[in-house]
Amino acid sequence: MTPVEMGLIGLAVLFTFLAFGMPIGFAMGLVGVIGFASLLTVKAVLIKVGVITFDLATNYAIGTVPLFLFMAHILFASGIGKDLYDFAARCLGHRRGGLAMATVGASAGFAAVNASSLATTATMGLVALPEMRKHGYSLPLASGSVAAGGTIGSLIPPSGMFIIYGILTETSIGDMFAAGIIPGILLALMYMTVIWIQCRVNPKAGPAGPRASWADRWQGFKGCGDVIVLFLFVMGGIVGGLFTPTEAGAMGAFGALIIAAVRKRLTWARLVDAVYETFKTTGMIFGILFGALVFNAFITVTTIPMQLTGWVAGADLAPLAILLVILAVYFFLGMILDASAMMTLTVPLFFPLVTGLGYDAVLFGVLVVRMTEIALITPPVGMNVYVLSGVARDIPLSSIFRGTAPFVLADMIHVTLLIALPVLVLWLPSL
Repeated sequence: MTPVEMGLIGLAVLFTFLAFGMPIGFAMGLVGVIGFASLLTVKAVLIKVGVITFDLATNYAIGTVPLFLFMAHILFASGIGKDLYDFAARCLGHRRGGLAMATVGASAGFAAVNASSLATTATMGLVALPEMRKHGYSLPLASGSVAAGGTIGSLIPPSGMFIIYGILTETSIGDMFAAGIIPGILLALMYMTVIWIQCRVNPKAGPAGPRASWADRWQGFKGCGDVIVLFLFVMGGIVGGLFTPTEAGAMGAFGALIIAAVRKRLTWARLVDAVYETFKTTGMIFGILFGALVFNAFITVTTIPMQLTGWVAGADLAPLAILLVILAVYFFLGMILDASAMMTLTVPLFFPLVTGLGYDAVLFGVLVVRMTEIALITPPVGMNVYVLSGVARDIPLSSIFRGTAPFVLADMIHVTLLIALPVLVLWLPSL
């Protein structure tokens, strides 16, 4: 049996394991170990596993994971999600669809300190959805804006998906963080435009509320101004080269502790819970990374990436056409796989091919993360939709998916802009 055939069998077995509900990290590690040993020797796979374990344990950059997660959990305990939404609602609530726009804006702000699309969706579902329903917003618009707003978490740093991509491809995590800022802001503005258009077509979908005074808006800003300053300090330091992402994570975590203490919302119980959730999530991410790196080693030995690159080169297709085909694959995979599984499975195959065609690794990383996050609001495996459905059990899944459809269209336009104007992604990293 040739290495390529062994690799295809390994992929088939992996998808079978995933279909039966096996955790993605364990499934990839198991297939990778068995496949690697079958192609080489048991001794070789033991050495490789030892090297991967040592590299993960001593990787300085991976320290960003627990630090930013701890920062997120502390700020979550301090109620920053509600504060951000209150401020945005006071600024936009008097417009048609203003509360939905405020949800998108608050989601972008919360993503800046949270690093999790699912957590952003759950928080905004608890905070913003009841307010929109109380003011007579249509269920598709209200739920769609919450579910779609959560996807901004993939682009606004610190992004967990950027960290995983950076480790898998050895791309600078600091560059990835900087690259996501402008696309993230642009996406939030495009989502607000989608809401504005829907409310122009059907004013009853998002009725306007009372106008808040400037004093009320200032009061709302004071409720979240400290977190905004913390985010600007952390991200500005990374983009400006003052400190590394790992150092930024440490400063962010320390700053979050100070903010929570000043707000008098940090109790021992919340601190212990934040530490526990940080360890649990970090362990899950490390497990996925370990399995992915073992599986990547197996796929590399099968020569499938090189064969794929050679086949594409022989097909004489334009680089742009190949990139569009790859992104289409991500879109359809997103209907059956979750974001982390999709990234860890496909990046080892596509990354050498795309960079070989001359595309920038940072640009491809942003496009990959963008496509994986679109999967969070498309059926049948739209995790943001299912999270929101768990928060608001009386809203049918069909209504939420119907509400996310216009935002998916905006996502497609957003991806097209990033491909056509790569400067939107690469300008900040170039500084």
